Amino acid sequence: MIKAKNLVKEYKDFKLDVSFEIPAGYITGFIGKNGAGKSTTIKLLLGLIKPTGGSIEVFGIDSCKLNDDTKQNLGVTLADSSFANSMNVKQINNILKLMYKEYDEEFFMSKCKAFGLPLDKKIEDFSTGMKAKVRVLIALSHKAKLLVMDEPTSGLDVEARKEILDMLRDYMTEDEERAIIITSHISTDLEGLCDDVYLIDGGKIILHEETDVIQSSYGTLKVSDSQYEKIDKNYLIKAKKENFGYVCLTNQKQYYLENYPDVVIENASIDDLILNLAGGNRV
Repeated sequence: MIKAKNLVKEYKDFKLDVSFEIPAGYITGFIGKNGAGKSTTIKLLLGLIKPTGGSIEVFGIDSCKLNDDTKQNLGVTLADSSFANSMNVKQINNILKLMYKEYDEEFFMSKCKAFGLPLDKKIEDFSTGMKAKVRVLIALSHKAKLLVMDEPTSGLDVEARKEILDMLRDYMTEDEERAIIITSHISTDLEGLCDDVYLIDGGKIILHEETDVIQSSYGTLKVSDSQYEKIDKNYLIKAKKENFGYVCLTNQKQYYLENYPDVVIENASIDDLILNLAGGNRV
């Protein structure tokens, strides 16, 4: 579905250099701190900017050469882009009918009503959360094969986020040949939705892992200075010095549970990966 090979984008003070692949049937999350390269990757994927080197293909086609027919199979949500703020939902609906061959007007309008989105009110007068809902519904409305979603749940409350995530799950169950690439700073959204995640830091991918492996095998150890000196460090990925001692990240949680019963060991979250791998000290 998506294949990036030695993909490079250079700016004056930043360089992205990544390779990754997203097959059909997968929901893949891109995580990392602000400025890590997530949005740059999305823009390269959509052909909005040209790479400095390497390649990225969507549906087997160079992302900068996607034609109008191919773009029919893309559903896109960008945090900083949407229809003109002077438009309303009814006007957007009319445009979508002209834009997409497979546009589902009934789905779009019924979901707008279910979300309590005013049909005649200008988008510029919507709240941040209401704007986010409109962007997601636009992306989902035309039976795209690939959803590209940059912070789709940003600005939404817990209930609205759940509704959006449920719609994304339904979207995938309708067609096993579909795929989603999603960025989000809300780690719990990704943990409950994604099949795998890529962690980007400083323009490079520093981790690619299946989500269920993170949940089953990764853990954080909280140890005193004396415990840290004695503990087997062969299965530690990172160690970060704290006032009480060290916080250590491992992908062999069970080993430490079995061999170090006195050590505090917790399940690792996606936030733990970001905090420990995009910072801290290597063991």
